[in-house]
Amino acid sequence: MKAADFDHLRPDTMLNAVEAALGIEMTGLATPLPSYINRVYEVQSIDGERFIPKFYRPGRWSRQALQDEHDFVLECASAEIPVIAPLKLTNGQTLQESEGIFFTIFPKRYGRPLEINTDEDWIRVGSLLGRVHAVGCQSEAQARTNIHPASSTAEHIAYLLDHGLVTTQQQQPFADVTSRILDLIVELFDDIELIRIHGDCHCGNLLDRPGEGIMLIDFDDMMVGAPIQDLWLLLPDHADNCQREVNLLLTGYNQFRDFEEHTIRLIEPLRAMRIIYFLAWCSRQINDFKFRALYPEWGSDVFWQREINDLNHQLQIIKAHLKKISACP
Repeated sequence: MKAADFDHLRPDTMLNAVEAALGIEMTGLATPLPSYINRVYEVQSIDGERFIPKFYRPGRWSRQALQDEHDFVLECASAEIPVIAPLKLTNGQTLQESEGIFFTIFPKRYGRPLEINTDEDWIRVGSLLGRVHAVGCQSEAQARTNIHPASSTAEHIAYLLDHGLVTTQQQQPFADVTSRILDLIVELFDDIELIRIHGDCHCGNLLDRPGEGIMLIDFDDMMVGAPIQDLWLLLPDHADNCQREVNLLLTGYNQFRDFEEHTIRLIEPLRAMRIIYFLAWCSRQINDFKFRALYPEWGSDVFWQREINDLNHQLQIIKAHLKKISACP
């Protein structure tokens, strides 16, 4: 099955693949779950057990990149960290293929998105991430994206410009602002520890399970990067306005792993890098009918003017933050 045929994955095809992968008979339940990138369902066995099969978007990740994700999650589970690990399938692995589409299957776990309301909540999340990163630093993920401005961000910028995705009038302003951002931040990443991280750690990927605690889910965007990447996405505002929340996260984190506090200065550069990453990510989805429905103005001249303004604004925030840091004794 080619990438263009991804949307033709039918419930009966999916259920047949799941039955073969688990070696058990399923009912006709096939409830699609919200997921733009992949195709995710909730299914039920004849015995009433619920499962979540996940069919990965063709062409997005290589088999090795998907295996990197599974290995990381399984190592976390072995360390008794609350994650949802993929099940071992009839082929003896956690990853299987059906008509050209890689898929895996998870057990169904209930919970609600975490709301961080108290100091204790911040500390608990920091503790969880400290434990995850203690596992993440123990091995490598050769096939996963390396979050570094000189590599991943520079590649995203080149892709957008080289493929004519930025409108003609906005190409030079976009090239100028992204070049200034890279010139300012690249050296900040020199000699920074890069390890396996979750990569997309926001509250939507943290489940609050009453009586059990916090569970980290969805390692689909697992990357290799600075540990601070998994912390800053949780913050309610820019770094200069969130010192209290950062301190609470680190109180929990440092119980399990020493945090390099000088990497806090990477928060605002990482925010700029995420803006550029998201632009490049969107550009690869523009031919998907769902994308056009969700982002009808994407790629217009007005759209790029707005994005360039946002990047210029973020550039000023980075400058101000770095100036403030350099002024501290």
